[in-house]
Amino acid sequence: MTDTQRDPRSARERLRVVIFDHDTPLGRAFDVGLIWLIVASVLVVLLESVADYRLAYGAWFRAAEWAFTIAFTVEYGLRLWSATSARAYAGSFFGIVDLVAILPTYLSLFLPGGQALLAVRAIRLLRVFRVLKLATYVSEAALLMRALRASRQKITVFLVGVVTLVITVGALMYLVEGAEHGFTSIPRSIYWAIVTLTTVGYGDVAPQTTLGQMLASLVMILGYGIIAVPTGIVTVEISAAARQAAGRRCPTCTVDGHAGDARFCRVCGAGLA
Repeated sequence: MTDTQRDPRSARERLRVVIFDHDTPLGRAFDVGLIWLIVASVLVVLLESVADYRLAYGAWFRAAEWAFTIAFTVEYGLRLWSATSARAYAGSFFGIVDLVAILPTYLSLFLPGGQALLAVRAIRLLRVFRVLKLATYVSEAALLMRALRASRQKITVFLVGVVTLVITVGALMYLVEGAEHGFTSIPRSIYWAIVTLTTVGYGDVAPQTTLGQMLASLVMILGYGIIAVPTGIVTVEISAAARQAAGRRCPTCTVDGHAGDARFCRVCGAGLA
């Protein structure tokens, strides 16, 4: 046995490559196997929530859940041991999700029903983006996030306006309809205004008077226009972010990637629009 094989630090580094490096064959195989394990564990949780399956296969489900939990506990321990910084990993998004994914089974020993929280393991399927190297989708997600950040002030003003509108409409409907028609309080009337404005329309509360129905009709019409506002805001910002990411395109040779302040194409020298 060589000194490298006897050195525990080298074993830790090799394990770190397998667990955290997704570009190596072993690392890729590890993550693919882990994803299938997560999928199987989520399916067990979902099937166990069905009463007929729980009565017929309850013992199998419990045994499978403990097997999954032990496997994930070992994996979490290995990640802590092999990570460059155990504290940084434990405090990261995936570190917290990995911990939360194993806690419910242990908590179920003391809190009945705690296993229902195991569906959080589905979040761990986000690792598939790293395993499959879906660079296109990752870049598109980054573009969407830039667009949302750029439009957050407009969206905030829009939401404040919507909240003001539903409070006003709710108060008016409470005065017009009253408790005898189901509008027993202003909060309940605001609930009706939100349901109507978003075009959901549960129908559990409905105006009965002519004036109330006229107000409801106005809110319904406003709903169609209001729904389009945030869509338009985000769409404009997405287009702007896409243009910024791609750069300006030359109308002559169609080469893109020019800087925002460029006046001439770097390839053919033609003027940029």
